[in-house]
Amino acid sequence: MIDIKKVRADFPILNETINGKPLVYLDNAATSQKPQVVIDSIVTYYSTFNSNIHRGVHTLSQKATTAYEEARIKFQQHFNTKKAYEIIFTAGTTHSINIVATGFTSLLKKGDEIIVSALEHHSNIVPWQMLCERTGAILKVIPMTNEGELQMDVYDKLLSNKTKLVFVNHVSNALGTINPVKEIIDKAHKIGAAVLIDGAQSCPHIKPDLQELDVDFYVASAHKLCGPTGVGILYGKEEWLNKLPPYQGGGEMIKKVTFEKTTYADLPHKFEAGTPNIAGVIAFGVAIDYLNNLGFDNIATYEENLLVYATKKLLEIEDLRIYGTSKNKTAVISFNIGKIHPFDIGSIIDKLGIAVRTGHHCAQPIMDFYNIPGTIRASFSFYNTFEEIDLLYEALIKAKMMLS
Repeated sequence: MIDIKKVRADFPILNETINGKPLVYLDNAATSQKPQVVIDSIVTYYSTFNSNIHRGVHTLSQKATTAYEEARIKFQQHFNTKKAYEIIFTAGTTHSINIVATGFTSLLKKGDEIIVSALEHHSNIVPWQMLCERTGAILKVIPMTNEGELQMDVYDKLLSNKTKLVFVNHVSNALGTINPVKEIIDKAHKIGAAVLIDGAQSCPHIKPDLQELDVDFYVASAHKLCGPTGVGILYGKEEWLNKLPPYQGGGEMIKKVTFEKTTYADLPHKFEAGTPNIAGVIAFGVAIDYLNNLGFDNIATYEENLLVYATKKLLEIEDLRIYGTSKNKTAVISFNIGKIHPFDIGSIIDKLGIAVRTGHHCAQPIMDFYNIPGTIRASFSFYNTFEEIDLLYEALIKAKMMLS
C-alpha cells in the first residue's frame, strides 16, 4: 500500500511552486522526479569515491567498480535475466535501440523484412528506417485501431519467412496502451524472427520478467524510473549480443590491441566503450531499489486508481475527447478539448502550476492517424494525488473558458 504523504516527502521537487502555485507535476511519461536518496547517491559518489572503474588497483577505483557492478546485478535480479553480463549500460533507451539497429546492419540483406507498430515513439521508428536504407530491408507496420490498440490479426498476416526482426513498445508513450508483447514475441519466434521490446514507458509501472517473456532484446531508461538522465539499459540474450558487432570502438571494449588487429572484450564490456556514466549507473541502482521497496504491485494498484478517477473526472468536461481508450493501459490520459489547440491549454494551465505535455509526443504517426496536431497528455505516477487531479480539472475548466 502506498503511503502517499511519506512518499511525497521523499521528492524534494514536489515542494516547489510554479508561478506562485504549488507544483502539480503530471508529465511523468516524459521524465519522472527523483527521490532524495537517488540525489544523495550522486553527491556521495562524487564526494567520497569518485574514480574510474575496471582499471585501477587503488582503493577508490575498486570501490567505484564494486558499486557499478553491484548495480548491474540489481538489474539482473530486477528483470530476471540469466546472466548479469546480459545487462549492458547505455545512455538511455534511444542509445540502446541504436546499438541493436546498427549491429543488425551486417546481419540483414536486401528483401529481408522488419516489423514495427503504429504506436511507436520516433526512437523506435527512425533507427529501423535507417537500417533499411543501409541494408535494403523492408519496413512493415502493424496498424492500430481507433481505441489505440494494435490490429493483431494484421500482425499475423505480416509475419513471414522474410521477417527477421520485430520491434514494438511495451507501452505507448502517447496513449498509455499496454501492448500484448508476450503474444507478439511468441508469434515472431515461431517464424524465427528476433524481437526487441521498448520498455521505456512500461518499466515505471510494470516489473517485466524477461525470461518469462523470452524476449531477445529489452531496453529502458533510468530517468523514467526515478533515476538520473543519460543512463539506460540494453538487455540482450547472450547469443544475440555475441552475434552483434561492437557499436563503438575505444577503451574498455577491447581484449587486445595491436596495429595489425584488435580483438574485443567479452560481454558486457564489448558494448561499453569509454568511461561510462558511473555516478548515473550507481544512482539508477539506488532508484530501482527504491521502487522495489515500494513494491510494483502497490504502485500499479495506486496508479490504476488515479487513472480511473482522472478519466471519470476529465470526461465531465464538455467536448473533451480522450485518445487511447484501451482497457489495458497505464496511467496516461491523452486528450483534447473541442478544437482548442493543445499548446494553448498547456500554456495556460502552466500559469496555474500544472505541468502536462502537449504536442505529438514524438509519436507523430499516431497524431496523423487521428488527424490532429497533437494532444494534451497527463501522465501520473505513484507520488501524484487525487487532489492534484481535481486541480487539473479546475485548471482545464478555466483554460477552456478563456479560449472558447
